[in-house]
Amino acid sequence: MKLTFVLLVTAFLQISLAGRAQNVTYTAKSAPLSQVMAEIQNQTGYHFLYTDQMLADAHAVDLNIKNQPLHEALRLCFEGQPLTYSVKNKTIILQHKEVAAPVLPALKEVKITGVVTDETNQPLPAVTVKLVGGGAVTQTDVQGRFSIMVPDVNSVIEFSSIGFATQQLKAGGATLNVQMRATLNSLSEVVVIGYGAQRKGDVTSAVATVKSENFVSGPVTDAGELLKGKVAGLSISNPSGDPNAQSQILLRGTNTINGANTGVLVIIDGVPGDLLTVAPEDIAEVSVLKDGSSAAIYGVRGSNGVIIITTKHATGNNNNRVDYSGNVSTSELTRVPKLLTAQDYRDQIAAGTRSSSYDLGSNTNWIDAISKNHPVSTTQNLTFNGGNAQTNYLASFNYRFLNGVFQQSNHKQVTGRVDINHTMLDGKLKFNFGLTQTNFSDIPFSTYDYRQALIMNPTAPVIEPNGSYYQEPTNFQYQNPVSDLYNSSQPQNSFRNKYNTTVTVLPVEGLRISATGSYTKSGYQNLYYANTQNISTLRDNQNGVANIATGQTVERFLNASAEYTRGFGEHHVSLLAGYEYQDYDNFNSYIANHNFPTDVFGYNQIQLGAAQKDGQDVISSGRTQTNLISYFARATYNYMDKYLLLASLRIDGASQLYGASEPYGKFPSIQAGWRISKENFMKDQHLFDDLKLRAGYGVTGNQPSAGFLAVGLLKYDTYILYNGQWIQTLVPAQNANPSLRWEEKHETNLGLDFSLLKGLVTGSVDVYDRKISGLLYSYNVPSPPNLYPTTMANVGTMENKGLEAAVNIRPIKTRNFSWTSTFTFSTNSNKLISLSNDLYQATVPYFTTGGTQDPIQTFTNIVQVGHNIGDFYGFKVTGVSPDGYWIYQEPDGTSVPYNKFNHSFNDKQVIGNGLPKYYGGWNNSISYKNWDFSVTMRGAFDYQVLNFQRMYYENPGIINYNRLKSAYDKVFGTAVLNKNVPLEFNSYYVENGDFWKVDNINLGYTFRNVKSKYIHNPRVAFSTLNTFIITGYKGIDPEVDRGGLAPGNDPRDTYPSQRTFTLSFSASF
Repeated sequence: MKLTFVLLVTAFLQISLAGRAQNVTYTAKSAPLSQVMAEIQNQTGYHFLYTDQMLADAHAVDLNIKNQPLHEALRLCFEGQPLTYSVKNKTIILQHKEVAAPVLPALKEVKITGVVTDETNQPLPAVTVKLVGGGAVTQTDVQGRFSIMVPDVNSVIEFSSIGFATQQLKAGGATLNVQMRATLNSLSEVVVIGYGAQRKGDVTSAVATVKSENFVSGPVTDAGELLKGKVAGLSISNPSGDPNAQSQILLRGTNTINGANTGVLVIIDGVPGDLLTVAPEDIAEVSVLKDGSSAAIYGVRGSNGVIIITTKHATGNNNNRVDYSGNVSTSELTRVPKLLTAQDYRDQIAAGTRSSSYDLGSNTNWIDAISKNHPVSTTQNLTFNGGNAQTNYLASFNYRFLNGVFQQSNHKQVTGRVDINHTMLDGKLKFNFGLTQTNFSDIPFSTYDYRQALIMNPTAPVIEPNGSYYQEPTNFQYQNPVSDLYNSSQPQNSFRNKYNTTVTVLPVEGLRISATGSYTKSGYQNLYYANTQNISTLRDNQNGVANIATGQTVERFLNASAEYTRGFGEHHVSLLAGYEYQDYDNFNSYIANHNFPTDVFGYNQIQLGAAQKDGQDVISSGRTQTNLISYFARATYNYMDKYLLLASLRIDGASQLYGASEPYGKFPSIQAGWRISKENFMKDQHLFDDLKLRAGYGVTGNQPSAGFLAVGLLKYDTYILYNGQWIQTLVPAQNANPSLRWEEKHETNLGLDFSLLKGLVTGSVDVYDRKISGLLYSYNVPSPPNLYPTTMANVGTMENKGLEAAVNIRPIKTRNFSWTSTFTFSTNSNKLISLSNDLYQATVPYFTTGGTQDPIQTFTNIVQVGHNIGDFYGFKVTGVSPDGYWIYQEPDGTSVPYNKFNHSFNDKQVIGNGLPKYYGGWNNSISYKNWDFSVTMRGAFDYQVLNFQRMYYENPGIINYNRLKSAYDKVFGTAVLNKNVPLEFNSYYVENGDFWKVDNINLGYTFRNVKSKYIHNPRVAFSTLNTFIITGYKGIDPEVDRGGLAPGNDPRDTYPSQRTFTLSFSASF
């Protein structure tokens, strides 16, 4: 309560201004309304949206004004007209005035009701519904519903809306549902960009927008999954099928080798946030800022791109309503490893290739043993919307339960959100208050148990005849996975509460000043207890193991900005300036204990453990505090809607560079656009509706991964005996480097936007070139004179290039049937250019990364100067000898038999790359009357995947563990691998990862003829996620981890991907 009170008081103390100011000078006598509007448009830069039918009944205008404000000119212009207007951003929207219907004999009147939708069956608000030849006029509400009184069922009703073809239809009956057809292109749509919005036709950078009606359907793990396959250049994947795992996002490749920011920046309603903490059902649209010129306004945080989420807000139309949506789903594994069965074991025993001691008498499918039978998940969402134009609210409740395919794995999330708006002083003062609270309750699955299910003897029982779990206590790293799942528990609970308030003030037209503040508090508690029957505690003589990890984070954010817009005839200018502050304060602690007298209490009485007697207990804690102070500015210029310019500058200072000589970084950008289609030489052509050339250059940054890297540090070390007392010593831990600075990404982007054949084909093409300089890397330095043998410095450079294209086609568009098809394509190339300069020299021009895990224990990838990021580096094999031994190829091409190969680092070479060079997507949306159908497909090409399962479980010599059936296939078609060949990482296990995946199929039906005043537009739908895949990859799923510097690795114990089937229902009340 205290915090809420403080925020509310803050909301009323902060001031924010928004508005527009234009002056008009014009004299006219009996001039057509269209002529007057054209002159106002030329003088102010504001655009009118109307239909020709609207002007049919308009009166001629007499006007004599000099230097009058725009609102006064509009008032005089429309005085006495049958039209009214509203101003939204830079657009003046005309509508018919509502006229009271004439009184008709009660017995002859007929009430006509219905719903108006667009071609995708989405409800259309604010559609004018008019009785032809009469005076009755009304508008549809936010659900597209209308009600109008007409003389009889033969009456003709007209439906009109900006951007849609006007229709006149006979009433015919008490219910009339209408589907409107779009007639205008989308150039007047508003696109959200950094700290503001622009008309789509004015955008001069690489920005993509996805609206809620185009999101992926089904029980997604987080908001990021909604965008799969929707944006060219944006790779979104789910390398793990764990319901607690987040989607992985990669935009235009990798941009750092040691920096802090490796993921995209997420902005939710103007405040930095997290994809997991916003309910997908609450999102209205998402904008993706892809290039450096659009992201530069976010400075050091925008290096990897920006995702801006706009949530649904209160509409304030005096229409209180409740919206409900819910679904129930079930999942299954997409693929299952083909392991030896109990019968295979017995066949080998009969053939003499396996000892009879391995037959333990049972027939167990261990993957089935740890799996659930068709687990059920559900999502439930309720939204309450009400109020009027002055005060309105939106409140939503979202419950998500994602049930994993494996036992002891699920994710539960409850989100509540409130959004309140209040306007006063004739719209000059606006307040917004928001509250979002999210609670998580998770049970994460241990991938170690999945690994055990892969290697367990299929003839072993899950439970012994005496009721105890089967175990082999003497066999290291070999245990019954079912026993481990039920003899241990690891619940994880967390929360995130966000309070935000915005104040906007419009003191004069054209000036907008706003302030937004937010306070976010989050925390987690991860618990673990392995009881006294758990095999791992028995082996280690620990008699129960418990640990507790807790953490709490407070984030404070403040943004204050002022924007001024002004039009001068055919010139339009906008200026923005602002200040931003953000701080982060995290505290965490960890406690571990073992040797418990009983299993009754577990982690609830962790002090009962006796590990501290032997000094084996663990107690630790830590705290991290950082802050970021920023200043930003932007200027835009528009001449005749033909020539467009934008320039911005952001200055960032962060605590991570404390002690550096230049702690503040400067991040400029400039953009230009040329609307070629507006030129005179394009007037007589009929192919292009719009053609715009874009060019942009921007600089973004990346901060160091740790704090205080610019200053020298000491750390506590060993004790020494001095004057009879033990004294703890301090030793150097880090050299000072006051020259430390931001990593900088300089990006050039060229783009072309087009619309052809009256909107039949629309799209864009972008090419980009990124140069990342000042890469952070640790260098060996002489000691002395340095106090420490390594220093962190900005030296390296990286290159990142690519092409992106998106094309949207409407092959069919009729009253009852429409088909929209969207194609996306992108390519990317990442390369390390240098690691050394005159002052700092890398010991070798490369470094290794990635790892194969025990028992192979080697790196998998290499990052080397002049080569692409993501290279696999290992031994290359070209075949096997007749007796099953590897035949290797040296880096110089020489063929070497197994017994003469050195197996040294110098014998390794590049054997593949884990980053796809090409991405493609194909989305289709079809509607027929009340039916709608959509398919989302995507693929990745020209890359490789290291298959860990084959690398570990295709060796017939590892007799103690179960193996894949393919272990007994002939290698390279020559011979089965010899059982004396040890496990190793080589090119045989690096596979082609190309795939084409049908991600999402959705089929829905909307009941538009429901005759009820309580329920509107009920809809049922069936959808699938991760439906099927076309690939030559032999593992579970080639869509593996692509993040970091070791992409393409498919670990042996990754939670397998799932296929999901969903039944959903939605309606408004």
